[in-house]
Amino acid sequence: MTIRSSSRIALFIFAFSIIIQSAKAQAPVKKQLSLQDAIQLAVVNNPELKTAQLEIDRSNARVLEAWGNAMPSIDLSGQFTRSLKLPVFFLPDFSDLSSGRTMPVRIGSDYTLNATLSAQQILFNGAVIVGVGAAKVYSNLAKDLFESKRVETVAKVRKAYYTALLADKVVEMMHASLKNAEDNYKNVLLMRQQGIVSEYDELRASVQVENLQPSVIQSENNYELAIDALRNEIGLDKGESFAMSDSLKIEFIDESLIANADEMLIQSNPNLRAIERQIELNNAAVWAARSSYMPTIAAFGQYQYQAAKNELKFSKADLISSSMIGLSVSMNIFQGLQTRARVEQAQVEQMKSEEQKVSTERNLKTGLHSIIGNLRQAKKRVEAQEKTIETAERGYKIATARYLSNAATQLEVNDADVALTQAKVNRIQAVYDYLVALADFDQLLGRLPSYISNNNDR
Repeated sequence: MTIRSSSRIALFIFAFSIIIQSAKAQAPVKKQLSLQDAIQLAVVNNPELKTAQLEIDRSNARVLEAWGNAMPSIDLSGQFTRSLKLPVFFLPDFSDLSSGRTMPVRIGSDYTLNATLSAQQILFNGAVIVGVGAAKVYSNLAKDLFESKRVETVAKVRKAYYTALLADKVVEMMHASLKNAEDNYKNVLLMRQQGIVSEYDELRASVQVENLQPSVIQSENNYELAIDALRNEIGLDKGESFAMSDSLKIEFIDESLIANADEMLIQSNPNLRAIERQIELNNAAVWAARSSYMPTIAAFGQYQYQAAKNELKFSKADLISSSMIGLSVSMNIFQGLQTRARVEQAQVEQMKSEEQKVSTERNLKTGLHSIIGNLRQAKKRVEAQEKTIETAERGYKIATARYLSNAATQLEVNDADVALTQAKVNRIQAVYDYLVALADFDQLLGRLPSYISNNNDR
């Protein structure tokens, strides 16, 4: 080989390495997605939350509208008239009263001009007073419904994230179990070649590998489904890939929080607060219906300029001003028992809301107690499985070592591997069950992560 050909080969290898490095640099890097990132994305992208936010804006506008009914009303109006034919009124013919004839007399001017400024202020009106209070309650109700939807969204994202983590962990464990089976199969083949083990042991080891492969494929498929569900919850498109940066780590909540859970439920559950707002609205509706029995008192005033001429030449001197102020009182005496019927309907709606609150409170407490039971049960399982995994790992190592020394059968190795895999699955399932129950627990109590509460205080 000549020096020139060697240089060409070296140059080719160098160029090829540059291309490979460039391709690696351009390879898409999956975005790291923590649970906090997932929740914040969901809060921003969730269409139901956006709708609830718009309802808050609408309710705030209703409060302003309600206050507008209690404020002065000021109107300015103007009118210009050109009479094509003036109206008349009739007077007796004074020259011959006995004839009974009348004489038409035209009145008015060909051109008239009128400008009026009028103002009215409600001094007392039961419906207006109740309306202002009801609008504020409605605004608070919209905020409670928004908070309820936000708490629900956070809980859904947490559970979807935990499910994806669980699926990822199962894939990892199934691959580890498959690797154990493949390593064991290789050892069996070596021992079979040396005549230490029988053909039956080789077949058992081979079947163990084959049986695990469908489970590995199924776990990978479940992982993809879980990732799609998480992507849907946080509002990401199908093409957007990410890698979860958190793990299924567990921190047990303080027992004092569980002990006070019933009281916190009554105080903080957003659905209960929304029902309480509805009761307030229904109470306002009762008073609004009763307000028809009350008078409406209003003050009014008017300032007016008028002018009338038979020619279209107006000057400042032609304008005549007039003004007045007054007080008006109106009150319905009888309306065909409609007011009474409206009051009774509003009272029935109020009683229905109160019954709904009692029923909802009872159901929420039942659900809370069930969730607390799940939390405590999962905690015990997590603690118990820690020792179980250690025992199963030790058992698998012993079974493998005994088999290699021809003191155990292939069946014992398989059983030990199955026991180890099951112990790992049981522990990770217990951790998952605890985290999901904790998400449900926080949702019932209206609790949010600090980074959500702080960034979204209203």
